[in-house]
Amino acid sequence: MKPLWALLALTSLPAAAQSRLNMTQGVTDVSNQVYDLHMTIFYICCVIGVVVFGLMFISMIRHRKSKNPSPANFHENVKVEIAWTIIPLLILVGMAIPATTTLIAMEDTSDAEVTIQVTGSQWKWHYKYFENDVEYFSRLATQQEQIDNKFEKSENYLLEVDRPLVIPTNKKVRFLVTSDDVIHSWWVPAFAIKKDANPGFINETWTKVNEPGIYRGQCAELCGKDHGFMPIVVIAKEPAEYEKWITEKEKEQKAARKREQELLAMEMSEDELMDLGEKVYNSTCAACHQPNGQGVNGVFPALAGTGVAVDPEAKAQHIDIVLNGVNGTAMQAFSSQLSMRELAAVITYERNAWGNDTGDLIQAADINKAMNQ
Repeated sequence: MKPLWALLALTSLPAAAQSRLNMTQGVTDVSNQVYDLHMTIFYICCVIGVVVFGLMFISMIRHRKSKNPSPANFHENVKVEIAWTIIPLLILVGMAIPATTTLIAMEDTSDAEVTIQVTGSQWKWHYKYFENDVEYFSRLATQQEQIDNKFEKSENYLLEVDRPLVIPTNKKVRFLVTSDDVIHSWWVPAFAIKKDANPGFINETWTKVNEPGIYRGQCAELCGKDHGFMPIVVIAKEPAEYEKWITEKEKEQKAARKREQELLAMEMSEDELMDLGEKVYNSTCAACHQPNGQGVNGVFPALAGTGVAVDPEAKAQHIDIVLNGVNGTAMQAFSSQLSMRELAAVITYERNAWGNDTGDLIQAADINKAMNQ
């Protein structure tokens, strides 16, 4: 009885209470279709439960032993056989029609006005706008002190990013979802989107958000050690505000590339390299190699006092590993994720932090040279 009464009780709850126990409606037409389909199936299941349990209890009461019933003596009943075959078939067809309609709508990516490539990698998302010269990585922005229980956890704990995805409202946005390494899953519940990101494949999905707002999600695939630190934040802006944002972003990235070229002729001081390198290391490398450079035994190699980070003859190898990664391991290629200035700084930091003291200073020109070899 408990499951049945739980279903019936849920239907009689106020909307605010249901939202805590039931699927939420979302902010797109498709997500509302999914919600309506969910509720339709839910009510059908409630009716089936009432009928089946009702007949069962009526039979138990009317034909209980204390009433000395005379059992019917029959082997087969063709009418009953036909009824319990036809009725479930009609119910399933009634469920399949709206379900198929919704699934077709979810998969129809035609006539998109904006196309964005979403690439998952451990443990961040990369967004590339096809119609504009804009691309960037989006990483977890929750403070490490909150994760370590040193600070009070914020309202959006583990659901904050440094650079959210920005899309326009009232426009069809197509997402091309793929991965650089392992299988991830791009999941935004408010959009009714959950699409796997498979290395070597591109999966398509889409959304059309009706109202401006901030919508959150996360990777829904067990993609590795820090799977829980891979959130998604999407900001939907009015079309005019979106166009202003995308224009500013294009100018910003062009200026950054120009600045990068200017840095090739400049040299940073040791203090500048170490300060920037520490910031980049803590945000990008510390999750695997640990903040103290000790790594994780048998999983992620240590950098403090051992390996290429302290070998004076392995500077070029160290640069190559950071730029291009190591095949067959969790070590990613960072050449497309960090600027040449950041790459130079983090390698300098790794070669001079934790008592390594190699004295090697890597400059942006060294990174540029290694990239072009």
